[in-house]
Amino acid sequence: MSLSVRHLNGDATFLLTFSPKEDARNSSGYATTANRFSILLDPWLSGDSTIYHRKFALARHTVPSSIDHLSEIPPPNVVLISQEKSDHCHEETLRQLEPSLRHTTILAQPAAAKKIRGWKYFNPSKVLALPIYSERRPESVLRFCLPCQTPGGIPGEVTIAFITAKLDMTGLHNAIALTYRPPSVVPSFEPTTTTFYNHDFRLSELDLPLQSSPFLEQLPPTPPESPRSTPESSPPQSPRPGSFFPATATNSISSTVTSLSTYSPSRPKTMSVLYSPHGIAYAHILPYARTHLVPNAALPLTLLLHAFDRVQNVWYLGGNISTGMHGGLELAQSLLARYWISAHDEDKESSGFSIKNCVTRKHTLAEVDALVRDGRKGSRAPIDVMVLDCGAETVIEVPETQIRVRERVVPQTPWPLV
Repeated sequence: MSLSVRHLNGDATFLLTFSPKEDARNSSGYATTANRFSILLDPWLSGDSTIYHRKFALARHTVPSSIDHLSEIPPPNVVLISQEKSDHCHEETLRQLEPSLRHTTILAQPAAAKKIRGWKYFNPSKVLALPIYSERRPESVLRFCLPCQTPGGIPGEVTIAFITAKLDMTGLHNAIALTYRPPSVVPSFEPTTTTFYNHDFRLSELDLPLQSSPFLEQLPPTPPESPRSTPESSPPQSPRPGSFFPATATNSISSTVTSLSTYSPSRPKTMSVLYSPHGIAYAHILPYARTHLVPNAALPLTLLLHAFDRVQNVWYLGGNISTGMHGGLELAQSLLARYWISAHDEDKESSGFSIKNCVTRKHTLAEVDALVRDGRKGSRAPIDVMVLDCGAETVIEVPETQIRVRERVVPQTPWPLV
């Protein structure tokens, strides 16, 4: 299976495309629609970004986006909006989607969802507020079923969770967590008692129902191979169907991961992505990691999308705006991330009262990579740090036992209109 990450602007707009295997590419360089699941993050292609009023905060791109219109890419299955601020929830760009949202569903932070519905432009049933994640509420994780590819196989699944920082008055510090488990391509002989609950609406051109039932909790967990243990040092465990692995008293999930080593070849491994453009403390991610990522074989984290630059404002205008390099390092190390891509680090043209006392500490790729190397000495699972130029794409391929990355430049031929 693979994850394609394409940077559509110089800031925080990414197109993520999950595929069960490397799909054939059309003449425009995009993955074909069969068996893929695509997610568009915080689209902002052109135009001004204004917060409250132009005199308060105004921003413009300094790097032209790689596309001029959202019709130049295949219709995404999901559009994710992390905040209601216009550099994440940009009306001019979002209105480039068809009003009926026939192939797409918008999932947005609650205030952003209310804002989008207020435009009265989109089909309101296709604009949904992301529930705030709670380990006590399994329904706070949104689930999309991916149909089986072969008779007797296990359906795949995409999950989306919205994690917020408590007592964050600015509402900036949050994260959107994604997992992707492809449908099995071989018949499964594992007993399952899966029940699907169909809703009245459908998502995407693949006609994927939104699932509210904890699907994977009904299956024996398939832990990932530990990057820091061997079969001799960590004997296999046999969890009971329908049960979680016991949580350990630790401030990091790493010790939990290293105690798990069983693997079922009929159940593919799970990819995981964490998108946090302004950063969030790992303490807020830990419950999700312990109760969702570990039982669903989604660690090590495949990809972290997080800023390198630290941005600080005066206390009465929000204080910390972006945790930057050190906040990202905490998440990457705690979740054993394999890849970390810079997000929300564009040098935008900014003006307004709110930014007069704003201080930005820029960090280069070399600085971040050096910090990561200092923190991973002796580790057998290094973190690869990358910066994607506007329009560049990276494909992360996940075979049975390893992860490898391939970079290429996306052709500039636009997606053909249909």
